[in-house]
Amino acid sequence: MTASLQSLLAPRSIAVIGASDNAHKIGGRPIHYMKTHGYAGTLYPVNPQRDTIQGLRAFPTLDALPEVPELAIVIVAGDAAVQAVRDCARLGVAAAIVIASGFGEAGAEGRRQQDEMVRAARSAGMRLVGPNSQGLANFGSGAIASFSTMFIEVPPQDGPVAVVSQSGGVAAMVYGLLRGQGIGVRHMHATGNQADITVSELALAVAHDPGVRLVLLYLESLSDPEVLAEAARVARARNMPVVAVKAGRSQDGQRAAASHTGAMASEDRAVDAFLARHGIWRVDDAHALARCAPLYLRGWNTEGRRLVVVSNSGASCVMAADAAPSFGLALAPLSDATQAALAERLPGFAATANPIDVTAALLTNSALFGDVLPVAARDPAADLFLLDIPVSGMGYDVPRFARDAAAFADRAGKPIAVAVWQAAVAEAFRQAGVPTFASAAEALGAFGQLVSHQQRLRQIAEEGAPPLPAAPALPASIAAGVTLSEAASLARLSAAGISVVEHYLCQDVDAAVAAWRRIGAPVAVKASSPQVPHKSEHGLVALHCNDPGAVASAFTSQVRTLKAMGAACEGIVVARMARGQRECMVGAHWDPVFGAVLVVGDGGKYVEVLRDTAVLLAPCRQADVARALDRLRIAPLLRGVRDETAVDIGALCRLALQVGELVHAAGGAIRSVDLNPVMASAQGVVVVDALIEVPAAALPMRS
Repeated sequence: MTASLQSLLAPRSIAVIGASDNAHKIGGRPIHYMKTHGYAGTLYPVNPQRDTIQGLRAFPTLDALPEVPELAIVIVAGDAAVQAVRDCARLGVAAAIVIASGFGEAGAEGRRQQDEMVRAARSAGMRLVGPNSQGLANFGSGAIASFSTMFIEVPPQDGPVAVVSQSGGVAAMVYGLLRGQGIGVRHMHATGNQADITVSELALAVAHDPGVRLVLLYLESLSDPEVLAEAARVARARNMPVVAVKAGRSQDGQRAAASHTGAMASEDRAVDAFLARHGIWRVDDAHALARCAPLYLRGWNTEGRRLVVVSNSGASCVMAADAAPSFGLALAPLSDATQAALAERLPGFAATANPIDVTAALLTNSALFGDVLPVAARDPAADLFLLDIPVSGMGYDVPRFARDAAAFADRAGKPIAVAVWQAAVAEAFRQAGVPTFASAAEALGAFGQLVSHQQRLRQIAEEGAPPLPAAPALPASIAAGVTLSEAASLARLSAAGISVVEHYLCQDVDAAVAAWRRIGAPVAVKASSPQVPHKSEHGLVALHCNDPGAVASAFTSQVRTLKAMGAACEGIVVARMARGQRECMVGAHWDPVFGAVLVVGDGGKYVEVLRDTAVLLAPCRQADVARALDRLRIAPLLRGVRDETAVDIGALCRLALQVGELVHAAGGAIRSVDLNPVMASAQGVVVVDALIEVPAAALPMRS
């Protein structure tokens, strides 16, 4: 546990400002929870209207307390909350949790009050959670500084999972889902507006807790990726999975996040790249956060994706076999020896090939699951086991099924999941400690996540930890951007050592024709103006110019068009017509949170429509770019199909690394680089067109 947050997670004394004698009110719940669930420190209710609260002596003000509390929970609202924070800072309170809402998420006046809280806290070195926070709960120390009703609905039980969330509602939901599976929770923290302490900081703190083996996160914003990256590093060192929801994928979702917690959303695909880079598995919703927990907590480590399905229903066998590939799984081909051993234990009409249908004979022979699973597990092709039970209950020896599955889970060392929709049957398996899901699709999805997550973590371990992101050198909002002309962009790339197509910037027709003679036919003739970045739609690109007349005509026409548009003309570019097997694109931009973000993939004029590109954070490694390209729809085309040769993927990767490094090294002085098309062939890659955007402040002043 990090020392800076010790006062929040295991404080020796807590003041509750706005304390209530009613355990069902927000001001009363934290006191009730801590008295009920074993908090060993000292509680100080603060309320000028009462002498005692829930059997404890109450105090009219913070100044009246016999000591300075280590933690304060601020439950009063508005200006009173701001004053309470000031009082805490003045007295030397180490940390405060502001429960009250109506601050940064509520508009300009609320933001002003929130900023005043932060200034007061920071002036005294006091840490602040919230405002608009449901609070923090550490069931290991009994410090339940939270008003969540979920602890009444589902009683707490200390356990190996930490839940850290910007949203109190999501934190409570994930807690409830975990407890419904019989899983104990050590930490349940909600940061609210994150005026000071963030999800990332608390994730780092709980990652150090020796009692935690799984961390689940919900984020609406990510302002300190370097801290979350460090939390992921600590978690990887402890073989502790970290799973996250990052909300705000869509524009509507980003707007909703801003109104909910005052969050600032980052570009979503950059978030994907960041999380993958650091081994944090991203899921879509709160249910998915909790769903895979039983598999993670068993500690199984598997590299294989080959699945064995065992069911008492032939139809379930067929549907599971159909669904497996959707989750990156394949049916294990069982050997003849394995099938012969299975035939000795199954009825003659049962299917011994995978999937294994034990049939309705299970009703009369309750040992079938216990007989079949160990035999199949001895087959070297078998990695994962799905026990799919669509029909059970009255007349079936469900306790026997659960015991046999649990024994297999303990002895085989291979992951097993049970799919069963009947609540009572499912509960028997959960009580036995077997990961249990409501459907085969849920179980298969959890398997796919487990295997893919572990594969990613192994890659990081083998290739070395990724670099921690540095804080961006420039602020989030750079006032204005200016697009350089094509000629200026190509010159900037060439100066950086990036090979570009042979070209000449010409100021008159004679120079253009001379350039054509030097290059040789055919050439492309393109207007160069910083005010017209997209030239084709204005008739400012002429391709396959094969003679002096065509070059001269294109030059004259383009100069005339720019003049009619009122656009500046830096000259006309005459460039070699480059050929390739595939038009690709390479780009990068500066993100105020993550720094340099690299984009690589399919290019050409349909790039915005087809969107077959991958996003990575720069700097990165050639292997990272190659893996990203291999996930694209165009990957088979890049590798070569039918009689086509493969393009030089290594050259494309190296170009991407150069572009990423260019933007990274600029530290915000380059806003974006867009190379499209990049002509890729077996002989290498050629940059044909380029646009670079820089902050207006980065351009020299003209006299």
